[in-house]
Amino acid sequence: MSKKTLRYYDKIGLINSERDDSNNYRYYSSESLLAVPVIKYYKQMGFKLDEMREFIEGNVQNVYRAMQRSFSAKIDELEATQEETRRKYVSVKDWYDLILEAEMVIDNNIKEVSIKYVNSSDYLFLEQEFDNDIKASIINIEFTNYVEKVNNEITGPVIINFSSFQDRMQNKNQKIRMLQKTLMVCKEHEKMKFGGQMMISCYHIGSHETINETYEKMCHWARKHGYVIGEESFERYVTDYWTTRNNSKFVTEILMHVSRQ
Repeated sequence: MSKKTLRYYDKIGLINSERDDSNNYRYYSSESLLAVPVIKYYKQMGFKLDEMREFIEGNVQNVYRAMQRSFSAKIDELEATQEETRRKYVSVKDWYDLILEAEMVIDNNIKEVSIKYVNSSDYLFLEQEFDNDIKASIINIEFTNYVEKVNNEITGPVIINFSSFQDRMQNKNQKIRMLQKTLMVCKEHEKMKFGGQMMISCYHIGSHETINETYEKMCHWARKHGYVIGEESFERYVTDYWTTRNNSKFVTEILMHVSRQ
């Protein structure tokens, strides 16, 4: 504990010193210094100096009742801080994982079509009209406002659920659903399930303007291997306008429901 801190604690009466009349030096008895571990422990728990004084001096009528109130309030405060830290951690970790995924896809030029099982998850959703402005759909002001309206926060990749992949290939307007995971629990009417089944998948690397080429490749692969593709498609934006302005580094995963012929 620094001299400055000791002097301040002396000044406010937390640790009392004694004076040597001959040189005016401060001296601290062993008894006085026993307060130091106590003060450090309260500081470790996050209590302020005024709160410590109330506990240590015990001058209130019911010191233990006062301590219970303060400790209960501190527990609530720390739980709120812990929850805020959790949400920040999940947001950063999810974005970090997307960057790693995009780097792996680009470095290894992963463009093969495959069939995979997609785990089922709950997503916040909002139905919209798509007017072929993909950037305004991904960085979506209306969806951002909706997230705030329902008092939630989002994390992970944006997913757009196109009602018709064929209309998507032809750059036609259509109904879509915006999907994104949330950091807090959604109400039942605010969420929809995505996944829980086998889907055809392929990464598209580069500008969204050429994404129809990847759709065509997936359709050709499905016909060749005896699969029937459903009407809807899901575009999962691993990296996009949120991450970089260099659209040659965009990575999009296209997902569609499939069944055997």
